[in-house]
Formats: sequence, C-alpha cells, structure tokens
Amino acid sequence: MTALTDFYNWILTQPNLIAADQPFADLSHLQVQPLAENSQYQGNRRLGFLYQHLCTEAFKHSDNYRVAMEEIQLNQAGKTLGAIDLLLHNQQRDQLEHWEVAIKFYLLHQETWFGPNAHDQLDKKLDRMLNHQLAMSCSDTFHQQYPQLDVASHHLLMQGRLYTNPFSDEITPTHCLGYPLNDQLINGYWCYYSQSQHIKQPLFHLPKERWAIGLGEQLEPINPNPERFIHAQTKQGQFWFVVPDCWPHR
Repeated sequence: MTALTDFYNWILTQPNLIAADQPFADLSHLQVQPLAENSQYQGNRRLGFLYQHLCTEAFKHSDNYRVAMEEIQLNQAGKTLGAIDLLLHNQQRDQLEHWEVAIKFYLLHQETWFGPNAHDQLDKKLDRMLNHQLAMSCSDTFHQQYPQLDVASHHLLMQGRLYTNPFSDEITPTHCLGYPLNDQLINGYWCYYSQSQHIKQPLFHLPKERWAIGLGEQLEPINPNPERFIHAQTKQGQFWFVVPDCWPHR
C-alpha cells in the first residue's frame, strides 16, 4: 500500500485527540469505499492540506454523506473572517453538517502542549476551533452569504498524537480546557538535542506524509540536529521528536 492509502485508512480508524462527545467526532462510523491504489495528491504539500483532502475523500467515498461545499471563505467588509472546512449533507438524517478537521502533534512542556515549531499550542488551537471555526456557520456573515443553508450540527475532527519527555519529571495533564484528553494517544516521546544520547535505538526519518502512520519500507537513518527539530521513529515503532535545546523559546 502507498503512503496515501495508509494515511487514508489511518484517518478512518483513529480516535479524536479529545475523548468527549459532540462536537468532537471521528470517522469510525463511516461506511466507506477504499481509496484507489493509484490515487495521487497534487495539492499543497503541507500536512494539513493533505489531511483535509483525505478527510474529504473519505466523505466522498461514504454511503451516507455528500460533500455539499468545501473551503468556504467568509468575508465581511473586505476582510476574510476565515474558511469553513466542510459542509456535508447527511443523507440518512437529511440535514446539513459543518465539519472542521485538523491533524496535530503536540509536545508537553511545563504543563503546556506545544507544536514542534512552538508557535502552535493545543489549548489555543482547541479554543479557536470550538469558538471561532465551528461558530462561523452560525454567524450573521454566513447567513447573509448563504441564506439558503441551514446547518443542523457541528463536528470537530482533531486527530494526531501527544508526546511526553521520558527524561523529564513532568506530570501529564489529563484534560485541556476542561475536555478529557484521549490517553491512548499520549504515546509519543520527545527530548532535547542534548538528551538524545539517551535514546538507545536508531532513529529513522519520517517524511511529513508519514508523521501519522509511521515508517514505510524505505528506512532512512537520521541523526538529531542541534539547529532544528526532527520527527523520527525507531524500528520498534516508537515515535520521537528531537528538538533544539532552545525550544520552545526560539
């Protein structure tokens, strides 16, 4: 199987980072057709774009959903308020649903979950997804631009992985913004470059399209870099981020 089909199947089976009820959702309820083996992706190579593309493909391949609109830009007084990821027609319930989708990888440091580039934080991302992104389909601007559309429900699909530092003595939080974290997804490790000598297994490079699913057949050994983060995996399957010693401050 290709990395694309592996990633597609991963999206269909993985739970949400947040272990709570609606609006949090996953795709385990979908009855879908497999992605064609010869499928290709020609879009933006950033991981978030590829992830959204495969989520959209999953809905297109499902028995119960039809993609009504995607990437809907909302504008007010010449300013862009943001974009709605997906409006889906649930054919079983005959209703329109608003879905926001995101794939995220966060490293625990001083009680905060940071993205590997440190500009992103789980608490800030979650707050924006719930209170800005999902709220856009309830806004006056949305109703003015699309008066014919009536959104019945809102859903947030946030998948990924959470990483802790095994060489640090930090207690792992169980919640974020009051919502329970899915503890089965707190299964990655991270460390500083100066701590990487304590990793006893060789590390193998993960290209972005394999950040979620892990190693393919081509194994490329990688050494930690003092200047930039690396994302890697051991042959035993353990995921690792190794970050510069200045992280998350620079």
